[in-house]
Amino acid sequence: MKAWQYDEYGSVDVLKLATDVAVPDINDDQVLVKVVAAALNPVDYKRRLGYFKATDSPLPIIPGYDVAGVVVKVGSQVKGLKEGDEVYGDINEKALDGPKQFGTLAEYTAVEERLLALKPKNLDFVEAAALPLAIETAYEGLQKAGFSEGKSILVLNGAGGVGSFVIQLAKHVFSASKVAATSSTGKLELLKSLGADVAIDYTKENFEDLPDKYDVVYDAIGQPEKAVKAVNETGVAVCITGPIPPPGFSFVLSSNGSMLTKLSPYLESGKIKVVVDPKSPFPFDKANEAYAYLESHRATGKVVIYPIP
Repeated sequence: MKAWQYDEYGSVDVLKLATDVAVPDINDDQVLVKVVAAALNPVDYKRRLGYFKATDSPLPIIPGYDVAGVVVKVGSQVKGLKEGDEVYGDINEKALDGPKQFGTLAEYTAVEERLLALKPKNLDFVEAAALPLAIETAYEGLQKAGFSEGKSILVLNGAGGVGSFVIQLAKHVFSASKVAATSSTGKLELLKSLGADVAIDYTKENFEDLPDKYDVVYDAIGQPEKAVKAVNETGVAVCITGPIPPPGFSFVLSSNGSMLTKLSPYLESGKIKVVVDPKSPFPFDKANEAYAYLESHRATGKVVIYPIP
C-alpha cells in the first residue's frame, strides 16, 4: 500500500511517500480500516521531531492519529463493528506512550474496536477525520477540570483544533454561563459563531491583565504562566501542551471511542460544528505540505488529508 513514513526524526523533510508498504495485520480485538481521510494534529509533528522518542514505537513510523474510513476486515473478538461500517477515531489510546508504528497516513490502518465509533451520518469523511483527537481532548479536559453548568471559562487559542471544540462543548454540552476565547484579529468572528460570548484579540490585549477572571482557563496553545493569572479564587487552569504552575494541571488524552459515541447526538443535531481549515483538505501526495502548514501555526481549525488512494 501507499503510506507516508519516516525512518529518522527531524523536520518535515524526513517524510517520504512510499508505495510498497505492507498492509498491517490485525489483532483479535482490532479492525482493518480503509482510510478515506486523516487529520493532522500538533502531536504528529512533535512526535516526528523526536520530542518523546524514549516512549515512541520503533522507526520507521507511519504518522497519523486521526482516521475516518470504512471497516474492511474484523478480528475474531470484535463484537460491535462489521465490514462496511463507516467509522472514525483516534487510533492511539495513549498519545505519547507507544503510539502505533503504523498510523493513519496510509491506505489502511489497524485499530482496536474500542477506539472507534460509527461516523455520524450527517458528517462527511473529511469532517469526521477532523474530530477525534481534538474533540476528545477538549471533552476530557473539561471533565477533568470539573466544568459544569453555570461556570465560566476562558479558552486560549479558541480558533484552533482543540479550542474550537472547547468553546462549543462548554456552551452547548456543559451549559457554561460565560465563554471567553482568544484569537488573532481575523478569527474573532469565528469565535463568536462557535458560541463565545467574549472574543479577545491577543494581538491587542493581554488576557491575563483584563479584570475578568474565570472558573476554568483552558490553555490549548501553551501559555501556562499567563493562563493561571486569569483564574478566579476557586478556579483551575488546564493545559494540554505541558507543565503548568498551580492552580493548574496538565493531562494527556486517553483516546476512547465511547466518548465519540456519547457526543454523537450533538454532532448529528448540528449543535457542534467541525471547523476544517479553509486550505484543507490537502491531497494525499501533499501531506508533507499539510504538515508544514500546520507547523506555521496559522491554521484555523483542523488540517485534513483527503482523498487517500
